[in-house]
This record gives sequence, structure tokens and C-alpha cells, in this order.
Amino acid sequence: MSFSSDVKEELSRQVSSARHCRIAEIAAIISMCGSITVSVSNSLWLRMQTENIVVARKYFTLLKKTFNISTEVFIRQNAYLKKSRTYTVLVKNHEDSLRVLKATKLLKQDMSQEKDLLLLDNLVIQNACCRRAFIRGAFLASGSISDPQKFYHFEIVCISRHKAEQLRAVINSFEMDAKIIQRKKYYVVYIKEGAQIVDILNVMEAHVALMKLENVRILKEMRNSVNRKVNCETANIQKTVSAAVKQIEDIQYIQSMLGLESLSEGMEEMARIRLEYPEATLRELGMLLTPQVGKSGVNHRLRKLSTLAEELRKK
Repeated sequence: MSFSSDVKEELSRQVSSARHCRIAEIAAIISMCGSITVSVSNSLWLRMQTENIVVARKYFTLLKKTFNISTEVFIRQNAYLKKSRTYTVLVKNHEDSLRVLKATKLLKQDMSQEKDLLLLDNLVIQNACCRRAFIRGAFLASGSISDPQKFYHFEIVCISRHKAEQLRAVINSFEMDAKIIQRKKYYVVYIKEGAQIVDILNVMEAHVALMKLENVRILKEMRNSVNRKVNCETANIQKTVSAAVKQIEDIQYIQSMLGLESLSEGMEEMARIRLEYPEATLRELGMLLTPQVGKSGVNHRLRKLSTLAEELRKK
């Protein structure tokens, strides 16, 4: 199973004890993948269709526990994709459909349908706990989350911009920074920052998935920290080796042109010590001199030798 499937499986097992939160979650599922149709006998039918059995099971459970109504479940096999199935949960009883739609506020007082099944500024999601349930239902119905081992990405796909803006407002009420992008004919509400994905999992109460994601983030940060230190040390070693090679080349050139005996006592000692210990650091070279000299003093003498070598090359 993918990480996204694991999250949905965890969320599907959570059924709130509060009726108003269950209604908010039902409203989100209907809003994302539900539809309202009128039968030939002029009865309202409430239909929810999904390719994920986890979503169908959760929706069925919520309807039964909240409204104690009977539903019909249909499974259709895709003729081209053998493993692909479509699950439909249908409420055919007119009175039961009305009860659900009125409770979720998807029907207006005049019995007309809310445009795009929106719930913005609705009493159903007035409380913070209900907004959590609404986001949970929306993610179950049409959301996904990437494998954190690869990259961080959380998204919920909406069929209209109005619905996407409504969902983004609900998510951002928890101090998030969700954004919207259009992908073909759909509008995607997404979060890409790792810490905020941890927060949205917490909002949806997917605590097991949250811990898994946090463990991955900690390991990634440790790995990145170690890599940065190794790269930094490697760069420093390369820089030190390159500098030592250049210093030795300059000293050998001076030796071939003038002889080290022509240098002052301190400079001659510095040159011979560097030739004898080509891999030593500046601090180590300073400790080999008599009397001992600090890093800045060693660096000063080596730069003077380099300057002398450059002057000889110009001549």
C-alpha cells in the first residue's frame, strides 16, 4: 500500500462520537464525489461514487450511524482495467435523502440545491472540530499525499474553482498556507511544505501517519546535515591540498632559481619545513618552527614566498 492509502485507511477507521462532526464529514464526501438526482417518480436520490472501497465503507458507516438509514451499494468492474472497480452508495428513499441533505445544508430552504454543493460560511463547519471532520472527509473523497521518502506534497482535487476556494478557506483557518492550481479542468488545493503537511495530518487526526512522516523528516534532515558537513569538510580538504601544492611549487621554483640559502633565516626554515611536510596544516607547520608560530604567522611567510616566486617568474 502507498503512504496515501495508509493515511486513508487510518482516517476511515475514525468515526467521531459527535453527531455534528459526522454530519460535516458526510457533507464533505457528498460535496467532493456526490450528486443529487431526481428519479422518474420525482423522488430525490442521493448518490456517492468512488473508486476507493475505503471511502465507500466510511460513507456507508457514517450514514448508518448518524441517520440510521438503509443504503444500496453497487460495485461495477471496469471492463478494460480488471483491478479497477467503481463503488456507488445510493440513498433511494426520498425522505432519507431529504434528511441527509437538510442536515448537511446542501438544500436551501426553498428545497433548491446549493450551487456546486458548497458549504462556505455554513453552520455545518462553524466549529473547529467540524472543520477538521470536513477536511478529513474531503481528503478521503478526492485527496492524496505523496510518499515522504521521495518528496512532500498534499493535495485535494476539486471540480470547480468555487469548491477549491471554499476548501482552501477551511484549511487556512488552521493557520495553513494552502494554495490552488488549475490542472486541466480541475482545481487542486495543495500544500508542499513538509511541516505544514505534518500539521494538516494533525488537523485530520491521522496521528499514526503523522509519526511516520515525522520520522522520515528527522532522518532526512539528519542525512542532509551529515551530507552538508561532509561536503564542507571535503571542500576544505581540497582547498588545503590545492594551497599546499601551490606553495610547494613556489618553493621548488625559488630553490631552482636562487637556492633556499639565499632566503632569510625564518623564510628558509619555513620553506624547508613545508617541503618536508607537504600534507601538514598551517597550525602543524607553525608548531614545527623554532620558535613556534601561529597560523597567521605561517600564512604570512608562505604568502611572502609565493610573492617572491611570482616576481622571479616575471623576470
